[in-house]
Amino acid sequence: MSFGVVAMALPDVSLSLSPHALTAENRGFDPMIGRKLVAGVEAGLLRNLHVVLAERGGETILESYGSGPDEDWGRPLGDVSFGPETLHDLRSITKSVVSLLYGIALERDLVPRLDTPILSAFPGYPDLAADPARMSRTIEHAFTMSLGMDWDETKPYTDPENSEIAMELAPDRYRFILDRALVAEPGTRWIYSGGATALIGKIIETGTGKTLPEFAKEVLFDPLGIKTFKWSAGKDGTHSSASGIRLTAPDLLKIGRLVLNDGVWEGRQVVPEAWLTASLRPVIATGEGVDYGYFWFCGNAHVPALGGQVPWFGGFGNGGQRLFVCPKADVAAVVYSGDYNNWLAWITPTRIWLEIILANLQRA
Repeated sequence: MSFGVVAMALPDVSLSLSPHALTAENRGFDPMIGRKLVAGVEAGLLRNLHVVLAERGGETILESYGSGPDEDWGRPLGDVSFGPETLHDLRSITKSVVSLLYGIALERDLVPRLDTPILSAFPGYPDLAADPARMSRTIEHAFTMSLGMDWDETKPYTDPENSEIAMELAPDRYRFILDRALVAEPGTRWIYSGGATALIGKIIETGTGKTLPEFAKEVLFDPLGIKTFKWSAGKDGTHSSASGIRLTAPDLLKIGRLVLNDGVWEGRQVVPEAWLTASLRPVIATGEGVDYGYFWFCGNAHVPALGGQVPWFGGFGNGGQRLFVCPKADVAAVVYSGDYNNWLAWITPTRIWLEIILANLQRA
């Protein structure tokens, strides 16, 4: 595994100079932010990194690319040298993108309101809908992963007993999700569930009459100038709402900037501002140190330059994939890693976000 700061327009890597040092300083950051990142890698504190990319106010302040083994939705790719045009798995950051798509579809009256019972969107299961307890689970409960249905993604994603993998193997993925045992009252307990996202993805496809990649290309990717992407599908041809997107780091960073701009891109309202306000709102505690909105994690960081505690939001993906945004700082960051199925993979991107990026902000 190798990792270094990419010098602008130069073939060689310089570990002593950040290529964006001047921009970083002008945007209020310590100009040594790039060197601090590399020092963390060299010290073994930041591991299995593929890409780190951050911007403030639309200007890049940190850009680093590495090399190492990678996967495409679990399929080994061997060693990959990463650059600004390299596609990378988002894994569960896909969920945050799906949230944006639902908000767009909702404004166009193509999908049901959030207070709609989720089973109302799946009329093919009248036996399940006959249960009042199941009919009390709404679309909003799916977004906040508080359906109160049994689901277990604590096992590796190579294990068929992992609920997401079991869903992919099931003859009817939607019955598999909707028929789970009820283990809590809706809205009271956060249970991480790719199945909840699969339900939302299906509702989007039904309402729009388009596949997820078709709808995403039309209403999100094309407006942002995202020309290359991949959206993996299961053996039944269903595109994965939970983990299937592959994007370049600069293109994912565009989505972060879109969120920071309240859904506006180049003067056009791409995602409704009201949807983002609702999505980036702590609704339920995860019990893991952060809260959860509508497929977005919600945290807080101590940033002295901004007067103390400030909120941040993130899309998280297996293996250390992250999209971070901090509206008060006007900062977005992408971290891609190769630490798949390692339950400690959260440590490296969290350190980068809190200790390298936000901690090195020197002025508002």
